[in-house]
Amino acid sequence: MPDIFKYSKGYLRIRVSGFSPERFMNLCGNKGILLWDIEREKDDYCMCISLRGFYQLKPIVKKTRTKVVVLQKNGLPFLLPFVRKRSVFVGGLLFAVAFWYLSGYFVWTIETQGNLQVTTDQLQSFLAENGIREGMWQKDLHIEELEKQIRRTFPAVTWTSAKLDGTKLIVSIKENDAPIRNSENEIKEENGNDLISEYDGVVVSIVVRNGVPQVKAGDQVTRGSVLVEGKVPVYNEDGTLRQYLYRNADADIVIEHSRRFETELDRDYTERVYTGREKKQFFIRIGKTTECKIPVERPYLQYDRVMKVSRPIAFQKLRIPLFWGSYTYREYQTVEFLYTEEAAEELLQKELLQFLQTLEQKEVQIIEKDVTIENEEEGFVLRGIFTVQEKAGRRVETDKGEDDTHDISENE
Repeated sequence: MPDIFKYSKGYLRIRVSGFSPERFMNLCGNKGILLWDIEREKDDYCMCISLRGFYQLKPIVKKTRTKVVVLQKNGLPFLLPFVRKRSVFVGGLLFAVAFWYLSGYFVWTIETQGNLQVTTDQLQSFLAENGIREGMWQKDLHIEELEKQIRRTFPAVTWTSAKLDGTKLIVSIKENDAPIRNSENEIKEENGNDLISEYDGVVVSIVVRNGVPQVKAGDQVTRGSVLVEGKVPVYNEDGTLRQYLYRNADADIVIEHSRRFETELDRDYTERVYTGREKKQFFIRIGKTTECKIPVERPYLQYDRVMKVSRPIAFQKLRIPLFWGSYTYREYQTVEFLYTEEAAEELLQKELLQFLQTLEQKEVQIIEKDVTIENEEEGFVLRGIFTVQEKAGRRVETDKGEDDTHDISENE
């Protein structure tokens, strides 16, 4: 009897003991009752018998004066009562299996690779406009047409490949590596531009690579002064002016000047004091936006919300964007406090430190500083004056003037 047939009909594992177990087995054979996996345990015998055969044993047991004890029940007939008692569990299991199977026919994750000139946001917007989105049917995805559309839409893309890896769509592109000509820079090169000062101060050093310097180290300059001019004069052999060439002025210029920094801190401040009362709201989220949650009324007058999200490992492996979690609403009260002088000074010093770190990142060298903290009526004020040395030179278009209209061409 095949095992699957035995299991579907149901069978028992029994122990036979008493006056004549051997005669019991012989009579079962004569009656056509099948016994299998017979094992002897001292004076007793253990064996398997079909459920139908078990119901035919009563006259045989009486005749042989033996005792039959059921050791184990196996098969589908014994499983069905368990299923009926736990219908919710079985239904959930069947739903999970069906969901697991059907989810393999969707696109749950979209990943882009190799894009530099074309940003990820641009690619995602393009895919959304063409109906390529998370949660779509895989059968609605046309790979070849998608690759052609990407190449048509983005001229910088020279090669593209789209493929499905399980439920994940991977879009790989390769962009043109040739440098893009900057027409704006070419225009500036033809027209010329100067470098002007952004500060009032003293020139510490100047190294010119292109253009005509208008100042030297030690000169006092004002905001807007021309430091390097892009209008380069060309002279004839007799020393007379032949023409002007217009170039982009280029130089390393360091100017010493004063920087001011001021920040204020109110005398009083408010702080959240939590009462310890909390409420939770559970939710299930599909994708990035679709969210199902238990509706709740506004829990407290003043509260903040803390979100906790988890994703089962099974859905991570399948790349299914299914999450569940909870929102925790925490009640708080707003309480007013007053800063002490020590606390106010510490906070102001932190702001000053951030300002100094910003200068350091810009390679600004601090020569001298004068910082004061004043306790005023409305709060605390930090004022600082810093003598610094930093790079200068802002580009502006060169002023050609009326006399330049008769310039001779460079190639003449």
